[in-house]
Amino acid sequence: MRILAVDPGEKYIGVAISDIGARLARPLTTLRHAARAKDAAQIVALAQENEVGLILVGYPLDSEGQPGPQARHAARVAEALRALTAVPVALVDESFSSQEAGEALRAAGKNRRARHEQIHAAAAAAILQGYLDEHSSEAAKE
Repeated sequence: MRILAVDPGEKYIGVAISDIGARLARPLTTLRHAARAKDAAQIVALAQENEVGLILVGYPLDSEGQPGPQARHAARVAEALRALTAVPVALVDESFSSQEAGEALRAAGKNRRARHEQIHAAAAAAILQGYLDEHSSEAAKE
């Protein structure tokens, strides 16, 4: 089963996808934020096109584990997605995903401009890979 991950920002929305075995995440695309309904429709279209079985939406928590304004934005995006698709939509903690993505892009030798263009989809991939790693270790324990 493929999984789609979304990193909803104020200007851009990063999207990443897993391989069919749900082991590895890769950046898919970056969408420019328009309006919640339009954004949700684009994300659902990507989910349908890639035959995903789950959509994850990054849900940023503060240092105390509490949701802030960006988390409320993410929750509204998740609600809009649920209204458009029968594919399950889940919120997942995305704390530090942008920082991790920036470090990974820097380590890959990407220049400043390339990092700026790729950071959103890379952040979505970091969110997704964290989810995949967590859930593969849980499956191994069973």
